[in-house]
Amino acid sequence: MTGLCPMMKLESRNIMNETFYDTIARFYEAENQDFTDDLPLYEEFAEGKRGPILDVGCGTGRVNLYLAQVGYHTIGVDNSPEMLAFARRKRDALQLDAQLVEADILSFRDGRYPLILLPFNTLMHFHEQQIIVLKHLAGLLADDGLMVIDLPNAGELLATENDEAVRFERTFFEPISGNTVMQQSVSTIDRAEQILLVNWIYDEILPDKTVKRTVAPLKLRLISAPEIRLLMQLSELDIVELYGDYGRGPFMDGCERMIVVARKLR
Repeated sequence: MTGLCPMMKLESRNIMNETFYDTIARFYEAENQDFTDDLPLYEEFAEGKRGPILDVGCGTGRVNLYLAQVGYHTIGVDNSPEMLAFARRKRDALQLDAQLVEADILSFRDGRYPLILLPFNTLMHFHEQQIIVLKHLAGLLADDGLMVIDLPNAGELLATENDEAVRFERTFFEPISGNTVMQQSVSTIDRAEQILLVNWIYDEILPDKTVKRTVAPLKLRLISAPEIRLLMQLSELDIVELYGDYGRGPFMDGCERMIVVARKLR
């Protein structure tokens, strides 16, 4: 079992984001269950690793349950009970070797891990505590371990206009209610603070043809390539690879992602 430390001053709290995932958990599970683009990359990094793999911000288990399915022991940590409820149901149904822990990541202190994953945009949730989180995770990383962080290319996002337009994202089927959901978003960027504020809008079409709207705001902090290099250095981590996509293409101007692979400084 993992140990939890009750030191409240270390919690990575963000009031706006605290209830976001509990609010949209069933939507998140439905809209993201088919997203698999990054899974082969994580499986490649997991190959040959002995010991449990730590998935930070595991949510409904998209990444860590996949790795458990292909034979790895995983530990997923998340602070959303609603997201973890989905993960636990899937884990139990598949009888997987996957531990799921409801905790703030800064309270999670046991073990040394050969692979620590911060999948799709996870690090962006921590805002001014990004350096604190990275230093904490560096302490959990095995001496020969790897940390993989998946972020968007901040340069591309910072170049977009703040037009406050409502953008259609996708339509998907939500199996618990049996309803069709139309997802939209309105985004604004504070370039001085590198803050991306997204209002996610879920319009759920009910059986009587009326629409139930759920609006959930999410605040994320963008990280540029020069900044992530400095953050990793201050966390005593060394970047060994920087990719621009899940196929390990080079990070360059115009690429959508910034995938950071790091190890402890030697």
